[in-house]
Amino acid sequence: MKQVILSMAAAILFSAPVFSQHFQLGLKAGANISNFSGSNLEDVKTNALVGFHAGALINLKFGPVFSIQPEILVSSQGAKMESSTQKENFKATYATLPIMFKLQSPNGGLYIEAGPQFGLKISDKVSGINTDVKNLDAAIGAGIGYHSSKGLGIGARYIAGLSKVGDIDFDGGVNPNYKNSTIQISLFYTIFNKK
Repeated sequence: MKQVILSMAAAILFSAPVFSQHFQLGLKAGANISNFSGSNLEDVKTNALVGFHAGALINLKFGPVFSIQPEILVSSQGAKMESSTQKENFKATYATLPIMFKLQSPNGGLYIEAGPQFGLKISDKVSGINTDVKNLDAAIGAGIGYHSSKGLGIGARYIAGLSKVGDIDFDGGVNPNYKNSTIQISLFYTIFNKK
């Protein structure tokens, strides 16, 4: 499955510009505000954890309004977990491949986006919790932002996990159905902004 994701990323990044009318290359970075969604256990609370994301993007334009934007990002996600006797941070770092379908005003400016995201676990750091973090993470994202004609942009995106993070045994043998839930706030810059 890892090879399928990597092959898909390579195919999109290297072959898709041939079929688009115009493309932009860019870098982006920003903050993640992540938590877990899913099972709600009365004796275990989860709170938001601040992380980061950074990487590269290619925006493939198919006309003046519609584009497809694959990205390759390193993204840290997780949650603060607390019970009556224990308090720990749960943090996992993923290599993610979001593929956003974007609608933008013809001359740049405001945009909306939505699409799937696939994640491959790079590492996890979970002290005090017995866990088996899954290697793959599937999600769907949606966002809004502003991209200037000079290439500078800012965006906000919500990413809702579709797959279980892993088997988490926190303070008493529970194994809830936790999924990643992440808000991303990004700054990005692109080149080749005009034909």
